[in-house]
Amino acid sequence: MAEIRLENVAKAFGSFTAVNGVDLTVDHGAFFVILGPSGCGKTTTLRMTAGLELPTSGRILLDGEDVTALPASARDIAFVFQMFALYPHMNVRQNIGFPLKCQNYPRAEIRRNVGETARLLRIDHLLERRVGGLSGGDRQRVALGRAIVRRPKAFLMDEPLGALDSEFRHLMCGELRELHSRIDATTVYITHDQLEAMAMADRIAIMNQGRVEQTGTPQEIYDRPRTMFVADFIGAPSMSFLGLRASPRRGDRSIAVDGVPVEMPEMLEDRPEGKFALGVRPENVSFADASRLRGQVIGAEYLGTTQIVTVTTASGQIKARLPSGKAVHIGESVGLALRPDRLSLFDAVSGQALQSALYAGGQHG
Repeated sequence: MAEIRLENVAKAFGSFTAVNGVDLTVDHGAFFVILGPSGCGKTTTLRMTAGLELPTSGRILLDGEDVTALPASARDIAFVFQMFALYPHMNVRQNIGFPLKCQNYPRAEIRRNVGETARLLRIDHLLERRVGGLSGGDRQRVALGRAIVRRPKAFLMDEPLGALDSEFRHLMCGELRELHSRIDATTVYITHDQLEAMAMADRIAIMNQGRVEQTGTPQEIYDRPRTMFVADFIGAPSMSFLGLRASPRRGDRSIAVDGVPVEMPEMLEDRPEGKFALGVRPENVSFADASRLRGQVIGAEYLGTTQIVTVTTASGQIKARLPSGKAVHIGESVGLALRPDRLSLFDAVSGQALQSALYAGGQHG
C-alpha cells in the first residue's frame, strides 16, 4: 500500500508563505495531479512530500507512518524532475541501474531489473546507447526508468513533460498513464497544463496562492467548480461569467440577466445584497432567435467540427461552442439560450460558488 496524506501542511520562506494549510489524501494506486499556475505552491508541496523540503507546520504520512521529519532517502519515494538530470558519460543501462548500484545490489540483480524496466518502457534496444544522442522522449523514458527500477512505494513527478514539444507531450501523456496502470503505482504528478491533468488524472487538486481550492475527479471539477478561479482555470475555453445586479432569494428559479429572466436551479437560501456572477460553459450556450437575452458577435474561432463564438452582452462576454457549419457574422445581433441545469452562481467578491449551483449528480455549497 502507498497512501499519501498531507495534514494542514504549510511552508514559509521568511515572510513569504508558499504553501498554506494544505490537506490532501492520495489513495493507493491513484494517479493524482496537482494543478495550478506558476507560483501557486504545487512544486513546494511535492518537494515536502518527497522530503526535499521540511514543512514549517503540519504532518506528512506515508502508509499511516509520520514521515514529516524523515529525509528523502528514508521515504521510499522516487522523484522525476522536469529536467531529465541524466548522467551524460553513462549509457542508458548505467543510468537506469545507478540507484541500484548506489544501494549495493548484486550485479546480476541490477542487470535483470534494468532489463525488465527497459522492456516495460520499450527502450531495451537503447540500453547500450549514450543518453546524449537520444531524443527528448527517449531521455524522459530513461529518467522514468531510473525511478521505476527500484520499485518505490510512490512516484512524484514535477512537470516531467514540460521540456518536450507538443507532439511528444501528447504521446507521453498516454504512455505515462498506461505505465501507471501496468505497475500499479501511486503517482503524484505536477503540471500547470489543465489539458494534461484532465487527460491523465484519477483525481485533481487545484492550487492557487498556496492553498487547495478544490479536489475531485476531472468531471467533478469541470462540472461543479467551487470557485470562480477553478471555473476560469479549467476548460478550453474556460467558463464565461455574466455580472448580476439582483440578489438571489430563497425559492427563486430564475434570475435577471440584462433585465431578462433566465431560468436556473432553485435557490435554497436568501443571499444578502452583493455582487454575483452567473457562470456557464460554452457547450451550454446556444443561439435562439426568439430569446430576449441578446448580444453582439465579436469573434469566432474555428476548430474543425466546432467553432467558439464570442458574444458581448451588457453583463459581460460569453462564449458559445457551436457546429462549424453554422453561419456566424461578426457584428450581428444574436439571441442567447443558456442550459438551466448547467448554470453556476457565484459570489463575485469572494469567488465562492453559491448553494444554488446545482448539476445533475449533486450539489455543493
